[in-house]
Amino acid sequence: MKKTVIAALVAVCAMMLTSVPTIAQEAQSTQNGQSDTAKAAMEANVQLMREDLRSQRKQITAANVTLTPDEATKFWPIYDQYIKETIAINDTRWSLIKEYAANYDKMTDKFAEDYIKKSAGVDQQLVALREKYIPIFEKVVSPKKTAQWYQVDRRLDLVINLQLWAMIPLVDATK
Repeated sequence: MKKTVIAALVAVCAMMLTSVPTIAQEAQSTQNGQSDTAKAAMEANVQLMREDLRSQRKQITAANVTLTPDEATKFWPIYDQYIKETIAINDTRWSLIKEYAANYDKMTDKFAEDYIKKSAGVDQQLVALREKYIPIFEKVVSPKKTAQWYQVDRRLDLVINLQLWAMIPLVDATK
């Protein structure tokens, strides 16, 4: 199981590294005279990447959470609902990243403070959502299998966030 998770995480990382250029660079090129078509293309690329990640996330979860056929019948509809709820939160995260990229060169102290609060809020929403689903999953699978789901989901989220945040430049505190 450990090798499956590692291989899957490597695949997700590789896909992310090759799919999306630095977000601030994309925002800058769009702001510096690129057309609305370029902006739409960037949005479409990111949307496709997000859909691919969701698909891979489910495949990785299926490969690492051992379910009987009866458990799977009950587990996957809950999982799909969980993912729908994560999408809404991650839409907020993506909007925040776009806002950050658009304001990167004109960062103010106020914007930086707001960015920190909003970013922490998104992280808290995702943790709260995962915690909300623990007892829901435990109604259809054992606590150990719920823990498997939790670990796999948490690891995937960490890897995705690591790759995402690696594409976003740090705030330039010298300006």
